[in-house]
Amino acid sequence: MFKKIYLEISNICNVQCSFCPVVEKDKKVMNVEEFEAALKEVAPLAEIVCLHLLGEPLAHPKFSEILDVCERYDTQIDLTTNGMLIRRHQERILNSRCIRQINFSIQAFKDNFPHRDLVPYLMPLFEFAAFATEQRPELYINFRLWNQQSNDSDNEEVFQKIESYFNIAINRNVETGAIKSKRIWNRLYLHFDSRFEWPSFSLPHQGTRGRCHGTINHIGIHADGTVVPCCLDKNGSIKLGNINEQSLQDILNSERFVKMRDGFLKGVLVEEFCQHCSFITRFDKAEKKGAVLK
Repeated sequence: MFKKIYLEISNICNVQCSFCPVVEKDKKVMNVEEFEAALKEVAPLAEIVCLHLLGEPLAHPKFSEILDVCERYDTQIDLTTNGMLIRRHQERILNSRCIRQINFSIQAFKDNFPHRDLVPYLMPLFEFAAFATEQRPELYINFRLWNQQSNDSDNEEVFQKIESYFNIAINRNVETGAIKSKRIWNRLYLHFDSRFEWPSFSLPHQGTRGRCHGTINHIGIHADGTVVPCCLDKNGSIKLGNINEQSLQDILNSERFVKMRDGFLKGVLVEEFCQHCSFITRFDKAEKKGAVLK
């Protein structure tokens, strides 16, 4: 059982954020039949299914039917979106019993439209949160600001708009290495993080020691069916198999997958691609901090 499986229903997005890499693979949208075939294998193995790896899930032309399938398989869904299409799908999302959490990447708007007024973008998100409190009080909502330590942060304006709408005060002190989430209203949270480099063979070699949550508590599946060990393998550099060609269970039992997983458990980076991933340093810091706290 994995904590999460990232099942990308489309690698197409309606914007291009500086935070996200340009998709180098062919554009692909899973049709409903492909999604159901994948979910049938994924659902028994995942506590939570995330409907993205890259791409904007709400831009999927059959998003409502995708949710129908999730409901039939009683799947718990985490939805991550830039929120620009939320009004189109608000009623369907709030009426869906399968969505447990929705993450709005609100840093995306200013990143793409630096000179536009924030209010027309933020108001539908605020209204969604207010409606959710009435209709789905169990639904978790995160307003993501994954732009800490960047020079183009417009967070102060975001803070002010949130404070005004929800009649609250937000503590501006943020330490992303400690507490990343701040509860601000009912089950609405601010979630902070810093920018990171997507792994690439072009990045410096990091060494052969390190740990990762990939293959251990999550895996990713691209819209074309390619299975990858983690949610940061955007181009399928470590292609473990393809669910359109073999069963997911066979892929998870493959020699390459098992070697990767066993390596991470022992602190060894088996794959060369992982040896060029700087994100592993975050896990090192977390372990060292945990040792100090003990």
